[in-house]
Amino acid sequence: MANEITVPLLPCRSIDEIVEFYTMLGFTRIYYQLRPNPYVSLKREDLQLDFFGIPEFQPEDSYGTCLVVVPDTGELFEAFAAGMRAAHGKLLVSGIPRMTRPRKRKNAEDHSGFTVIDPGGNWIRIVAARPAPEEEAASGKLTTTLHRAVVMGDSHGKHVRAAQILDVAIERDKDTATTAELLQALAYRAELALRADDPAAAGDALTRARALTLSEAERAGLAESLAALDDLEAVLRPADPGPGAAPDQVAQRP
Repeated sequence: MANEITVPLLPCRSIDEIVEFYTMLGFTRIYYQLRPNPYVSLKREDLQLDFFGIPEFQPEDSYGTCLVVVPDTGELFEAFAAGMRAAHGKLLVSGIPRMTRPRKRKNAEDHSGFTVIDPGGNWIRIVAARPAPEEEAASGKLTTTLHRAVVMGDSHGKHVRAAQILDVAIERDKDTATTAELLQALAYRAELALRADDPAAAGDALTRARALTLSEAERAGLAESLAALDDLEAVLRPADPGPGAAPDQVAQRP
C-alpha cells in the first residue's frame, strides 16, 4: 500500500497559543474544537501537525517531538524566520518557544537540520532529505568540535555543556583555526549564550566575530553565518519603547 499519511498528535497547555504561534510560521488552522476536549489541526502545504490541550500541562517537561523530512531546510527556516521577524522584530532563539538554525548534524549522517520548540515544549525536528555537501572552507579541528557542540546543544538541548565544549576549542585553536572556522564557532557560541540567558557572553562572542577580517570571497561563502550574527545582534538590541513612552520611562527601569 502506498500514499499513507502520518499526522503527529502533540500535547500543549493551550491550543490558542499553538494556533497563534504556528499561524506566525505560515500554518493555517483546518480544524478546531474545545469540547469534549481541546484539539486543533494546523497545516502548511503538505505538513500537518495536530495538538491536544491539557490545561495543567508544563511545556518545560514535554517529551513531545516529531521528525519532518524536507528537501531544503534552509528554505523552510527562512520562511519561519520571516514570520518571527514580522511578529517580533527578531528570531526567537531562547526559552520556549524558540528556533535553532540549520546546521549539519553529525548524529544524523551529516544531514542539515534545525528545530522548532513550540509553546507546548514540543520539538519539531526538521531535517534535510539528503546529506549536506562537504565543507571546504572550514574543516579543521575547531569545525570537528563545533559539530560535537551542535549535537549537544541542538539535538540534546544541553546548551551549557555545548558552550563549555566550544569555549575550550576556541581557546585551543584561536591561533591555528581559519577565519571561517572561528566565525562559525563564535556565531554558535553567541547563540548558546542567549539560550543560557547570558547576554554578556553573547555580546563578547559577537564582538570577536565582527572583529575578524574577511575577504569578499570569504564573506560570500559565510553568508549564512553573517546572517546569524545579524539575527543575534537584533536579539541583544534594546527594545523600542515606542512613541508614547516618556523620557524617564526610556532611561530607567523600575
